[in-house]
Amino acid sequence: MSKTLKLLSRINLKTIVFNFKYFPFKTAIKLPVLISNNIYLHETKGKITINGPIKTALIQIGYGKVGISDFKRARGVWQVFGEVVFNGRAFIMHGCKINVGENGQLIFGENFNMSTECALVAEKKITIGNNSGISWESLVMDTDFHHIFDENGQVFNHPKEVIIGDNVWVGCRCTILKGANLPNGSIIAAGSLVTKKLVGEKSIFGGNPMRVLKENITWKY
Repeated sequence: MSKTLKLLSRINLKTIVFNFKYFPFKTAIKLPVLISNNIYLHETKGKITINGPIKTALIQIGYGKVGISDFKRARGVWQVFGEVVFNGRAFIMHGCKINVGENGQLIFGENFNMSTECALVAEKKITIGNNSGISWESLVMDTDFHHIFDENGQVFNHPKEVIIGDNVWVGCRCTILKGANLPNGSIIAAGSLVTKKLVGEKSIFGGNPMRVLKENITWKY
């Protein structure tokens, strides 16, 4: 099947409704976002901004196959009240959950890839740089989802921005929590927990406690 026919085969009612919900007619008619039938459009509020040239299938959500999950039965979720920004191509695979709160902002860099069964939760702000990727079953969130109070009744666990730099690879089953800052060119080892700013570009981070495992590295898809 040619690339054009393959893209046409992915155009369904959800894709049409999604694009005309979020974009003006001249943009929507180009169908820049493809939505798989396996995506549950729980909330389609807020707004989507696409920076750069608009073309069909620039952003694809709910596609691709990975052997460790069931492509036919995996269900992704789109629950957005705030703003989602795409700065170019993005490929988000099946079973992923995207949740953006009313005051939240989720920013994707150019050439973003996310594998299956991941979750992104933005109550404040999550920024992902260019040419970065997130492997399967990982979680990125900038909030605790609930308030914790000190002895004076004051909330002390407010949401904190999460920053993932350019050319960063987050390994499978990682948890990236509020206040995390991943430097450019870094790799986060599988199963890692990140809760703070990491120091050292082009490094592999991992272990418990988190530390630099290898410096001066490069990686590619």
